[in-house]
Amino acid sequence: MDLDAFVAAHRGDWERLDALTRQRRLDGAEADEILDSYQRVATHLSMIRSTAPDASLVGYLSMVLARARSRSAGTRTASWSDLGRFFAVSFPAALYRLRWWWIATLVVNVLAAVVMGWWLLDHPRIESSMASPQEIQQLVTNDFESYYSEFAATSFALRVWTNNFWLSALCIALGVFCLPVVYMLFSNVLNLAVIGSIMVRYDRAGLFFGLILPHGLLELTCLFLAAGVGLRLFWTWVSPGPRTRVQALAEEGRAALGVALGLVVLLLVTGLIEAFVTPSGLPTWARVGVGVVVELAFFAYVFTVGRWAHHRGETGDLAEADRGYAAPVAG
Repeated sequence: MDLDAFVAAHRGDWERLDALTRQRRLDGAEADEILDSYQRVATHLSMIRSTAPDASLVGYLSMVLARARSRSAGTRTASWSDLGRFFAVSFPAALYRLRWWWIATLVVNVLAAVVMGWWLLDHPRIESSMASPQEIQQLVTNDFESYYSEFAATSFALRVWTNNFWLSALCIALGVFCLPVVYMLFSNVLNLAVIGSIMVRYDRAGLFFGLILPHGLLELTCLFLAAGVGLRLFWTWVSPGPRTRVQALAEEGRAALGVALGLVVLLLVTGLIEAFVTPSGLPTWARVGVGVVVELAFFAYVFTVGRWAHHRGETGDLAEADRGYAAPVAG
């Protein structure tokens, strides 16, 4: 093949496709033209590679085709509108659709914590087998309260935020296996029940709840939410319904990933409360009031914004246009 003649014959097609890929907006005719030009230029590139390979020309045409594939496949960059849609539509819709899973998880674990704490109060010998009297005294008189103020507030908020998100992410990621999530929930509830029963036994219930509730209401809700979403993934694998297992897991997995991203913001809020409100000099009623208001705001968000989005057909999955693209291929 005479490469110079081939280039001279088809340069116009290449330059036109290059120009179209650089346009900010395309009308319907131009979008169709990109598809047609893509097919032709892909064929040209194949011919050049097989008969007269030229590194610079191959590189140029490959770059033009890559841009054309992105434009024709619908690839787009994230924008502020995407972020706004996520928090106004996708995230709350997923929370509302999955509400019975995480609310059931929340209720069961709160009841378990109460029952465990009550049982521990009735069996003080269990407490003494877990720690020495000196360790218990240290916890009651100093360690529990000082935990919230021993680090600088900013670094403590970051530490709490990353730790809580890591735990929540594990609940979602390991949810398909079920048992790891159950184990993490049991460990968390048992730890809460043990410390709570000790503080109550030594007449420090006011201090315990005054320090736990400001941040703990939303923090524990986020943990139970993540666990509920993870357990939903497990049940999707067990019983996919009319969908195939692959399709069901893909849809629920994308929604679960969206929930995990939303939890980044929620857990940041709890971290800030734990670092700046919980150890502050505000009276107990004010600190607890902050936690109650934030918790109520979260439930209002789910059962208003989330319910509206869910009733419009939103599930928390990606928008249909983003679930997968079919790139044009050369014939």
